[in-house]
Amino acid sequence: MNESNNKPVIVGIFIFIGLAILAATIFTLGGQKKTFTKSFAISAIFNDVGGLQSGGNIWFSGVKVGTVKKISFHGDAQVQVTMSIENDAKSHIHKDSKAKISSDGLIGNKIIIIYGGTPSEPHVVENDFLEVENVFSTDDMLATLQVNNKNLEAITTDFKSISKKIDSGQGTLGTLLNDPTIAINLNKSAADLQLTLSNLKLVSEKSKQVMSDFGDFSSKLNKPGTSVNDLLEDTLIYSSINKALADLRNSTHSVNQFASNLEKVSEKLNKKDNAIGVLLNDPESATSIQTTLKYLETSSKKLDEDLEALQHNFLLRRYFRKKAKLKD
Repeated sequence: MNESNNKPVIVGIFIFIGLAILAATIFTLGGQKKTFTKSFAISAIFNDVGGLQSGGNIWFSGVKVGTVKKISFHGDAQVQVTMSIENDAKSHIHKDSKAKISSDGLIGNKIIIIYGGTPSEPHVVENDFLEVENVFSTDDMLATLQVNNKNLEAITTDFKSISKKIDSGQGTLGTLLNDPTIAINLNKSAADLQLTLSNLKLVSEKSKQVMSDFGDFSSKLNKPGTSVNDLLEDTLIYSSINKALADLRNSTHSVNQFASNLEKVSEKLNKKDNAIGVLLNDPESATSIQTTLKYLETSSKKLDEDLEALQHNFLLRRYFRKKAKLKD
């Protein structure tokens, strides 16, 4: 065969191989990007996508379920992200699921993560909108880290100043650390405290002994056959004590009544509206009674004299002699 006739065949073979490689590459890339997989579109509106690009991956529970289909502005400053989700993942994503922007690694490409969702809620459908969670971006984290570094620097500067003052003996803490006298006093205080704790322990042990003795005493009181137990348990003695208390109460009432009556009699004796009160409180009546008694005494003497005279009277003398004989 002529060599010139073989060139078209060789060229055709190379073209066929190239087309086969191109087709394989297209199918491989399409498989990775889920180009030939059936999908549906849902969206989410973010305040900041942080550098997210079309074609970025979308993950759900650690599994890639789609790609970012389109990024467009929404309103004045928000961004709408349209996501292409595989139909196989539709049964796992609910209407109350949320979406957030994250990174594939610490400084990797931006991705969208779908998470959450209540099993009782319906599944998402075409053109649904998911709620979003605004998270800190890498720039926000770096800014926060920078602020924390400044705060840490200020703290270390202050601590350096404080440690220098303490080391030089300034302030109470510096004096405490550098003055040996204070250290000695603290050791003495610690020893005194230890002694106090020992005494407290001793008191506690004695208290425990007292409580034990009291328990023994209580058990003896509850032991049948003792006087106190009999007194507490014997209902007859208890009834007798109640009766004695009742009698004592009645006696107290009688004494109180007698004292009340005596007080009333005393009040009447101090008044002049009765005979005894007049005799005790009216001096004129007393004088009159004394005079009357004197008169009675004088009259009695005179009466005796008159009787004596009658006995010697010749008319009655015989009568008195006869009476005297009868007595003998």
